[in-house]
Amino acid sequence: QLQLVESGGGSVQAGGSLRLSCAASGRTFSGYAMAWFRRAPGKERELVAAINWSGIITYYHDSVKGRFTISRDNTKNTGQLQMNSLKPEETAIYYCAAVSYAGNNLVRTYDYWGQGTQVTVSS
Repeated sequence: QLQLVESGGGSVQAGGSLRLSCAASGRTFSGYAMAWFRRAPGKERELVAAINWSGIITYYHDSVKGRFTISRDNTKNTGQLQMNSLKPEETAIYYCAAVSYAGNNLVRTYDYWGQGTQVTVSS
């Protein structure tokens, strides 16, 4: 069973930056595609960014392209989401997720989830 634990959330003013981290344990992380989702108050959960098992292929939601960067370090079993130029509407709980998958179609169902970390962006 793969376990995921997020860290790095917090409060920041609009235009600021945060870096989220996801620590994986229990399985060989390199066998999993990884993603970051978010759920804002009153909204459905949405896929923000995803990265394939090797780190070569990435996906970004249109609203974060050019501002967010997803990465991973399989030697350390960690994943990261660098978020720049944050907007108040991006206030949400951010979740790390993973799926045992070796392909490149990253918009898919993810099976393993962290507990989430709160990101609050004030105007």
